[in-house]
Amino acid sequence: MDELFDIVTEDDIVTHQALRSAAHAQGLWHRGIHVFLFTADGKLLIQKRSAARAQYPSVWDCSVSEHVKAGEGYHAAAVRGLKEEMGVEGIEVQTLVKFKMNYGPHDNEISVLFRGTVDPACVRFDPREIAQVDYYSVDELMEKIERGEMGFCYWFIQLLRWHTGGQSDLDILP
Repeated sequence: MDELFDIVTEDDIVTHQALRSAAHAQGLWHRGIHVFLFTADGKLLIQKRSAARAQYPSVWDCSVSEHVKAGEGYHAAAVRGLKEEMGVEGIEVQTLVKFKMNYGPHDNEISVLFRGTVDPACVRFDPREIAQVDYYSVDELMEKIERGEMGFCYWFIQLLRWHTGGQSDLDILP
């Protein structure tokens, strides 16, 4: 799907709009969100991206990752992503950090990471986008990354490193 994105400066000021394909082909800065959903016992919900995904198929990602559509705010995109990807509504999310990062070739984004709490019994993920979900402690995930046990999205590794106080490629914004 070729969605319309707000194109922004590196200071997150909207300059114009462009299609997703143009933003990625030309390396234009656009917006994204991520959500870390934790269970009551502190496990992080992670998703394995579908093999049919055009970008980063069959690798593990954070609970929710979405682009922000044109005219949409970061928080609204997070709420939309929770519903579209995980089938959950009514989850309160708190902003953890705003950052800019290069996600891959020509994929420059300013993103916000949110945090929320989820009841696993309520999760109904979209099987067209997500192959499966699982739950791990952050320590377990960091061990798996260090041992190379599972394939993870580059940005998810960077977000986890930042979350644990480690060195990451996130360029933190005010």
